[in-house]
Amino acid sequence: MTAAVEAEVGRARRRKEDARLITGRTRWTDNLTLPGMLHLAILRSPVAHARIAAVDTSAAEAMPGVLAVLTGVDLAKEQGSMGCAWPVTPDMAAPQHPAMAVDTVRYAGEAVALVVAASAYQARDALDAIDVEYADLPVVLDVTRALAADSPLVHPEFGSNRCATWVFDSAEAGTGGETAPAIADAEVVLRRRFRQQRIIPAFMEPRSVLVDPTGDQVTMWSATQVPHILRMMLAATLGLPEHKLRVIAPDVGGGFGGKLQVTPEEVLVLLAARRLGRPVKYTETRSDSMLSCHHGRDQFQDLTLAARPDGTITALEVELLADLGAYLGLLTPGIPLLGAFMFNGIYRIPAYRFTCTSVFTNKMYTDAVRGAGRPEATFGIERMMDELAAELGLDPLEVRRRNWIGHEQFPFTTVAGLTYDSGNYEAATDRATELFDYQGLRREQARRREQDDPTLLGIGVSTYTEMCGIAPSKVLGSLSFGAGGWEHAAIRMLPTGKVEVVTGSSPHGQGHETAWSQIVADRLGVPFEDVEVLHGDTQISPRGMDTYGSRSLAVGGVAVLLAADRVLDKARPVAAHLLGCAAEDLDFAAGRFTARGTENGVSIQEVTGAVFAAHDLPDGFEPNLDAQATFDPENFSFPHGTHLCAVEVDTETGAVKIRSYVCVDDVGTVVNPLIVDGQVHGGVVHGIAQALFEEASYDELGNLTTGTFADYLLPTAADLPHLVTDRTVTPATSNPLGAKGVGESGTIAATPAVVNAVVDAVRHLGVTDIEMPCTPQRVWRAIGGGA
Repeated sequence: MTAAVEAEVGRARRRKEDARLITGRTRWTDNLTLPGMLHLAILRSPVAHARIAAVDTSAAEAMPGVLAVLTGVDLAKEQGSMGCAWPVTPDMAAPQHPAMAVDTVRYAGEAVALVVAASAYQARDALDAIDVEYADLPVVLDVTRALAADSPLVHPEFGSNRCATWVFDSAEAGTGGETAPAIADAEVVLRRRFRQQRIIPAFMEPRSVLVDPTGDQVTMWSATQVPHILRMMLAATLGLPEHKLRVIAPDVGGGFGGKLQVTPEEVLVLLAARRLGRPVKYTETRSDSMLSCHHGRDQFQDLTLAARPDGTITALEVELLADLGAYLGLLTPGIPLLGAFMFNGIYRIPAYRFTCTSVFTNKMYTDAVRGAGRPEATFGIERMMDELAAELGLDPLEVRRRNWIGHEQFPFTTVAGLTYDSGNYEAATDRATELFDYQGLRREQARRREQDDPTLLGIGVSTYTEMCGIAPSKVLGSLSFGAGGWEHAAIRMLPTGKVEVVTGSSPHGQGHETAWSQIVADRLGVPFEDVEVLHGDTQISPRGMDTYGSRSLAVGGVAVLLAADRVLDKARPVAAHLLGCAAEDLDFAAGRFTARGTENGVSIQEVTGAVFAAHDLPDGFEPNLDAQATFDPENFSFPHGTHLCAVEVDTETGAVKIRSYVCVDDVGTVVNPLIVDGQVHGGVVHGIAQALFEEASYDELGNLTTGTFADYLLPTAADLPHLVTDRTVTPATSNPLGAKGVGESGTIAATPAVVNAVVDAVRHLGVTDIEMPCTPQRVWRAIGGGA
């Protein structure tokens, strides 16, 4: 047997999984076909708020190929209520959330009936034959209006549209001083309102669900990020025995948080399949996806920043108004609260108060979208840092330097109560400004203004950190989160010396199969090619907490590492027995156990073979090298970095063009540089998209007016610059890999960098803010109005 020679961790390997993904040999849910499979289509409400007066399904039932037409009344006794796993306050309003509306619809796109037919086309055609009579009810769409005493009510049983009010106060928590006196006594006080527009995940692969009820177990294939959570929640919602339900997430084409959900569609397909006793598949159209996949962001931020004349921050107060939409999804009420711990950013802020009021409206409900609360918070504080710099006539980087945590101050406990374990903001910023030519661009900016150039140059700064590796179960418990944050892994040593890794994390594009193989190859000293990674199937991987919150490597990858260490612990006494020495006299390197001081050795593969044969083992040794581990870190991880953006703004048209973008990130130990760069690129593009392109809009009746990609804009390659990436490395101390998350960092950092650049370009014309997305029309109007 050969052993790995070159270190795998840190090596830029091409991803194992890409060969099948880019050649079409994939396992997407919609690719699957089972014998006797039927197809399901869903009729969605065209109105935002109404009583369902009558539903006539007779014509649809008579159409060719139709086997069943079901309404909310038909399913009322068995569909239960969709679960919310995050009751953020004891008095939180938690309405019943049916998978299919029974008597009232509360947002446009809510399911009101379904058809099961022999083909997908027959099922969709039959939807047009269902006649639904609606009795319109008043609609509330504006989140401020929703809190008025005379507002229409989304859920009348609560007497208000308020879902919850959640407060963090540094004085009460013992993490800082009192905010109100610090603001009252401050020489410099800035008050700003920022808007985080509603966005849609817009993943590449639409959601798809296939349920086979014909075996002893019910098997569900779903394009989901969370197969383990989905299984548990379906069992709880529908009263199914969990051990009789198997959930499989095959190849999943992107998620961005949009597939971090237990969806009504999954419930409906399962119920329909059980009723008919045959496999049933549902694959949404893109318009279905835009309407009924949960949305993200959608909040107003009222920020008050107090400072001294030299730019030193003395207090920060945050008041959020969060539009939750009509219902609570899996994590809906807690998403805005994740930002509570990040509004302080990388800065030493002595006093801090955060209040979030969450509100119901007649829109699709919101939940996690890439970054989940942290992009919103980073946007708020990074916009305020630029506003403070402008107020004081200082360079935006200088204001940040005067307030950020110095590298020598780590570990540092913030005013929000988190302990940042490691970081070096100075190094990341110095490297970014060098790559960006910051001073040169400032000089060019001044020249353009002096020459009255109609195309102005703007420079945007974002120095960010984020909490990721969403994991510490004790912390999640203190926030009333409905589950832990551990992750599980197992390693199976096969008789031929090959290795199977079973992981509870469930990838949807992150490259787990490659990175986990590299970790195991290094630890066990086996060839990279000899490692197979298994995931996404609750029968193969029965324990897991899945993939979100940039936790896969920092939690799931560490579980893999610990399982590999336990394999070596089990192998050591066997190797010692085979070599005729004491276990404590063995060294292990490059896949071989060697008797210290000699050249006598045995490979891990030879030990595996000996254990399989079991002919000559130490007395009492169980012939099994397989091992498993569950990792629950004591702290989050905190990647950070500096992103710099230069834009050109055409003052005659309002058009914005990104001229250059530099990002220097610190994600701790890097397992695979190619994967890290890919994650940074994708994240940055996501952040740019929110800044300049994306917005989910509704008309005055509650109809989604951005229900296709003709209306909901996403950037193409032609809209984007070449991204210059680089890294600094300060390993995390919260896990033995030293890894920090990377999947969301680019999104968190990019949006304020771009918006700060756009505002910087035209600030001298009297513009202090431009609401996202910074479209040409909005930029042009801001220039004309100076506001």
